[in-house]
Amino acid sequence: MKAGILGAFVAMAIALPSVASAQTSIIHAGRLIDVPGKAPRGPSTIVVKDGRIASVDNGHAKVPEGAAFIDLSDRTVLPGLIDSHVHLTSDSAGPAGQLEAVTLSPAAQAFNAQANGMKTLRAGFTTVRNLGDGDGAVLALRDAVNAGKAMGPRILDAGSSLSGTAGHSDNALSYRDELRPFFAGAGNICNGAEDCRRATRQQIGRGADVIKVTITGGVNSRIGAGLGSQMFDDEAAAIVATARMFGRKVAVHSHGADGTLQALKLGVDSIEHGTMLTEEVIALWTRSKTYYVPTLSTVNGYKERLAANPDAYEPDVLAKIKWRIDITGKTLQTLAPRGVRIAFGTDAGVSKHGRNADEFELMVANGMTPESALIAATVNAADLLGLSDKIGTIAPGKSADIIAVAGDPLTDVSVYKDVQFVMARGKVIALE
Repeated sequence: MKAGILGAFVAMAIALPSVASAQTSIIHAGRLIDVPGKAPRGPSTIVVKDGRIASVDNGHAKVPEGAAFIDLSDRTVLPGLIDSHVHLTSDSAGPAGQLEAVTLSPAAQAFNAQANGMKTLRAGFTTVRNLGDGDGAVLALRDAVNAGKAMGPRILDAGSSLSGTAGHSDNALSYRDELRPFFAGAGNICNGAEDCRRATRQQIGRGADVIKVTITGGVNSRIGAGLGSQMFDDEAAAIVATARMFGRKVAVHSHGADGTLQALKLGVDSIEHGTMLTEEVIALWTRSKTYYVPTLSTVNGYKERLAANPDAYEPDVLAKIKWRIDITGKTLQTLAPRGVRIAFGTDAGVSKHGRNADEFELMVANGMTPESALIAATVNAADLLGLSDKIGTIAPGKSADIIAVAGDPLTDVSVYKDVQFVMARGKVIALE
């Protein structure tokens, strides 16, 4: 149970709809990190009206009659966190994940996505970028959240990840040949430049906010083709050019250095995982504006599943997982000191939903400061998602996405694992 006056406020908000739905809320913050990267402010007052921040002032202002009062005077208040890499429909893996793919209906996956979205929101992550699912469940959830029909984090969705046949996002891998047409509906598999233009357009037509490309092999996919590039230069270039034509950003799954080099040369917006490096890759990355999304939390998911069941993964996948566990964090250790831009992302779905804050500890353990990790999860992630005008800081005119923690997140990132208060788009979220 959350203790103190905060718990009482949340209980009141649930019991009294007139208070919870009041259009004006006054927040008294004990300490305010309104712009991560700048010095925190002391006692402050945040005024929220109609889901947006109306003003931010020093000191604790008088609460007007009729306004909802939120007393966080003994807490550190900061912007809602952003996870740039999640998969909301599931957190199953190995054979269990394969079984879900052919047994769960899109409707069942949508319910999973909503439940996982709420776990994420209650953990303080008010915005996520969902990087791939097969049946459009998260596209539907995104629209329902935007329309106010469902509660959840703000979602940017990639539709289905693009891949060549036998690539990491070929969801028919390891199934019987006659089942391949079952997986073709998402239209995400493409071979040759022209077909890759078609596949990109198809995802945009489905409503994708961002295009996700799996340019190299993957750890979890069942194919013994390694982790190097599995897409020709003209195919990758066609995807990026088409995405740009439609004003979409491009996120690239890449483990092998050759795939990362391809992506950097194309000027993509982010590289997810980026597990292997060469001096050429490092030199190009330091000169580019491409974000690195580390997804260190995958190792937690792997370790926990294997501890519960040593046979959780097939032998060909298990070998890659052991390699990934050993090497994870080395890229961050190399790139962060060189000034490469870092955006927070967990790959939740491989790791458990609602445990997104574990990434902070891994980032700090691999060379980042608590402040730079917070910047990655707010200012940088907002920039990567193209939402800096709406989220990432607490400032007048921005969405009222606000969280509070006990203690000092600039010295102890473990406080993010027990978020004490969450407001999303001006609405207080019950944490129990």
